[in-house]
Amino acid sequence: MSTTVLYEAAGPKARLRQRIYTAVSVVALLAIVVWFFWRLNESNQLSYDKWEAFVTPDYLRVILVDGLLRTLQMAFFAIIFAVLFGVFFGIGKLSDHAWVRWPSWLVVELFRAIPVLLLMVFTWYTLGIKAENSAFWAVIIALTLYNGAVLAEVLRAGILAVPNGQREAGYAIGMRKTQVMSIVLLPQAVKIMIPAIISQCVVALKDTALGIYVVAPGLTYVVKQVYLEFHNRVPAILVVGALYVLVNLLLTALASWLQKRYVREKKPLDTPPLGDVQRR
Repeated sequence: MSTTVLYEAAGPKARLRQRIYTAVSVVALLAIVVWFFWRLNESNQLSYDKWEAFVTPDYLRVILVDGLLRTLQMAFFAIIFAVLFGVFFGIGKLSDHAWVRWPSWLVVELFRAIPVLLLMVFTWYTLGIKAENSAFWAVIIALTLYNGAVLAEVLRAGILAVPNGQREAGYAIGMRKTQVMSIVLLPQAVKIMIPAIISQCVVALKDTALGIYVVAPGLTYVVKQVYLEFHNRVPAILVVGALYVLVNLLLTALASWLQKRYVREKKPLDTPPLGDVQRR
């Protein structure tokens, strides 16, 4: 049984070079890790008093409940609203009516261009910096506007990526334009969009860290209070980074599951050879 490849199979010398490159890369990576922990130890960042807050139950509760949970809440609401925003304005950009298409284009391009931090600060002052939960909602609104604008473009591209035959088939059986969009095009576009939606969820989650600049309750704000008290900025950054990595890994696992569940590769139909059909 022969295997067809797009390149020549590696010979003995090439395989030896690959093993050498792999070994050198592993040694270099281990050297960087050892150097990193050596620098932490030299600067007294591994001492117990620097990490005490992260093994104390009361501080852990504050970090996980008042910090991580609030961050996840902001990200959750922002993602839900961003998807709705993206669907509304993404379809609006595809409208045949200029009075719908051009305002939708203006809104999407405007919020794609404005930095998220500026949106947060502007929204915070608009809601009132002394109003209750204004910082919390400023983060959600800013992330909704930015990520929703990005998802609007993703949705538009997803709908345009659906073969024209699908649209024409819908019109051929008597569907109206809204039915073709909602029944035929949108479900297929969503399948195409799933990886991009999950990627944007990761972006929204990470951008909640900017909420520290508007005093929004979240992981970065809570951990800032910890390192101001214990003077352990480096350990605090490592802990926050580890929590963000953990949550992002869970989102990545969700993305992989969704792709396997809803974006399966189509298997060819098992059709008998032409000779068998004729004999039958």
